[in-house]
Amino acid sequence: MPKIYPFLWFETQAEEAANFYCSIFPNSRIGKVTRYGKTGPGPEGTVMTISFFLDGAEFTALNAGPRFKFTEAVSFVVPCKSQQEIEHYWSKLTSVGGEESMCGWLKDKFGLSWQIIPANIGELMSDPDPQKSGRVMQALLQMKKLEIAKLERARDGK
Repeated sequence: MPKIYPFLWFETQAEEAANFYCSIFPNSRIGKVTRYGKTGPGPEGTVMTISFFLDGAEFTALNAGPRFKFTEAVSFVVPCKSQQEIEHYWSKLTSVGGEESMCGWLKDKFGLSWQIIPANIGELMSDPDPQKSGRVMQALLQMKKLEIAKLERARDGK
């Protein structure tokens, strides 16, 4: 089976974005960089594409002008094992022009959407007891950045 990976369209910030993301996620690195030649369409010598790896997951970013913008229709999910991890990713991705949203969603400074969630959110949201899962949903709907302890207290009725 062929390998599937995200391909992200940027106006001119592909290299900046790749470096930004690699600075946030562990075990990350820049891969191959291709540059525009004399025939363009970008300025000769500037980055056309840059591949990068975030904790082993491959991405490619393209500089291709302002034709397309990111929307919330596509987001990247970061399941976190602790509140400390949630705090880390939330603060880094919303820094310098990022934007908080609701229910664990945010946009980074490039407009890319992320979901910073507890790794156990599936368990919390799908408890067989509908009252427990309902309380979790109600608590989640009140939050921007998700708080594991509050979601667990809601599940437990505390």
